[in-house]
Amino acid sequence: MLSISAAAAPTPPLAPEIPAQLKPSDLANFEKRDVMIAMRDGVKLHTVILVPKGAKHAPILLTRTPYNASKRAGHGDLELASATSESDDVFSNGDYIRAYQDVRGKYGSEGDYVMTRPLLGPLNDSKVDHSTDAYDTIDWLVKNVKESNGKVGMIGSSYEGFTVLMALVHPHPALVAAVPECPMVDGWKGDDWFHNGAFRNTNLDYFYGQTGTKGEGEGVPRGAYDDFDTFLRAGSTGAYALAHGFDQLPYWHKVSEHPAYDAYWQGQALDQILAKEPLKVPTLLVASQWDQEDSYGAVHTYAVLEPKDKANDKVFLVLGPWRHSQANGEGSTLGPLKFDGDTALAFRRDILKPFLDARLIGTRATTSPVTVYETGTNAWRHTAKWPLGTAKPLYLHGDGGASFTAPTAQGFTEYTSDPAKPVPNIVRPVNFLDRDQWRNWLLADQRGVVDRPDVISFETEPLTAPVHIAGPTQVSLYASTSGTDSDWIVKLIDVYPDQVPAQPAMGGYQLGIAMDIFRGRYRTGFDKPTAIPANQVEHYGFALPHTDHVFTKGHRRGSRTTTATRRRSSRTSSSRSRATTTRRRSACITSRKRRAPSSSRSRRSTVAPWKSPAR
Repeated sequence: MLSISAAAAPTPPLAPEIPAQLKPSDLANFEKRDVMIAMRDGVKLHTVILVPKGAKHAPILLTRTPYNASKRAGHGDLELASATSESDDVFSNGDYIRAYQDVRGKYGSEGDYVMTRPLLGPLNDSKVDHSTDAYDTIDWLVKNVKESNGKVGMIGSSYEGFTVLMALVHPHPALVAAVPECPMVDGWKGDDWFHNGAFRNTNLDYFYGQTGTKGEGEGVPRGAYDDFDTFLRAGSTGAYALAHGFDQLPYWHKVSEHPAYDAYWQGQALDQILAKEPLKVPTLLVASQWDQEDSYGAVHTYAVLEPKDKANDKVFLVLGPWRHSQANGEGSTLGPLKFDGDTALAFRRDILKPFLDARLIGTRATTSPVTVYETGTNAWRHTAKWPLGTAKPLYLHGDGGASFTAPTAQGFTEYTSDPAKPVPNIVRPVNFLDRDQWRNWLLADQRGVVDRPDVISFETEPLTAPVHIAGPTQVSLYASTSGTDSDWIVKLIDVYPDQVPAQPAMGGYQLGIAMDIFRGRYRTGFDKPTAIPANQVEHYGFALPHTDHVFTKGHRRGSRTTTATRRRSSRTSSSRSRATTTRRRSACITSRKRRAPSSSRSRRSTVAPWKSPAR
């Protein structure tokens, strides 16, 4: 029955339906506060604060984002656990006050948006940067959120991870814990925009959507589903950008005007910036083994901060079996791989929350200095540092073999690379807007390209004992080309046995463990591009992303090398290439080998740049 008070005046038929402000009901177990926080230059930043009802002396967990604080802060539910995203599941029990803030110039915040705004200095002559904005925000929060205990932690992944690291420069005293996950640290060496000098074309959609509008943008309008065709028809990345209106986007100009690792990029390299800063805030760096976007940042930041951590209580590292930012979602599988339970939930529950609880609430600290997930055996391992061990080269032989023994006879492998017919990074069609394709392409079966004449392959014999690698794999390639520039793409592959009874579809699967690209003009220095002398053997040395993987018995350890550029990257003009395999000039992949201690499992040989953890 609908009951209406007799004293109530009837609602006029043309009364506006939308109220001036719709107040939320009191049924929710949290209070949502929308505030505008003034920065030191007067610009106000939109901030959403979720305060559990009844909260007293609770810490604040802050995320500064370019991806819509209002959307990140809730989904209209009455329960905090359901209102926030899966990444916040372990913080929704009422122990934490959660805050999200739009970075300046995006969504609800005032001011100008500058992509990954540099710190004050030669690249920033204003009065503000992400360090000052974080400081001012934290200062406001601890003074105005009365339910807080005066302690703040920061967390975020990707761009948000970048803002966490920026807050470590001249940090606010109330910032007592930081968790940068898959952070963008160096946009030229190996995060997002470039990898070792090769621009990644997938960024064009991001530039277009992120800088084309203050709110949520869209990808580049395209006339074909297969982006492989789209870029081939354009002829070059620059021509594609010009045809699609990128001349209107200042950030495209900034990137294209700085193709080499000059002062523009060097001045923004956060790992090098933080190396010069005092270590004040306990920091948990989180990296993903198959990170298709920011594989460089977390591990290189750890490398420069860890030596400062004399007491081993301020710098921590987690390397999980994930794609980019998967630590914040579901982690029982990745592409064809199946893990031992939900690894992402295990991380959030057993590592992330205890780390933050210890610093923000005062519980006992239990976090290991380094925690890595060992794929192949599917188990979490704990160790004091990363990496440790002794180097051990894997030589690539002229007959297509690979072994730990250097070749004794001179030889080479020769092939023709045609830029008009580049090697696709995955089986076509290639569509940058297909999220699942983008998330999983590093794990795609490499049999799709192995038989191409412009891809050279090397494999060991089936392993008679497990081989364990961890950390970065170093590539030492001696090669010549008839052109004047070349992109060298090297992949480390786990070749599965012909039959895998437990998972038949994995029979013969060629799984990418680590891979990357290197633009040849930067062989003598990233800031010193020089043409490659035609038909002259040159050395190309670079590192593949960090990994922790066991090649189990019966598998083969393989490598794939090509110079034909994938459509994920801009291309160079290249022609006939030759990789040498003489004794003195050997193509090889160098890791570090250490005999693992006996355990209840099998005895294993460890090819790794780190010490095997205690079993």
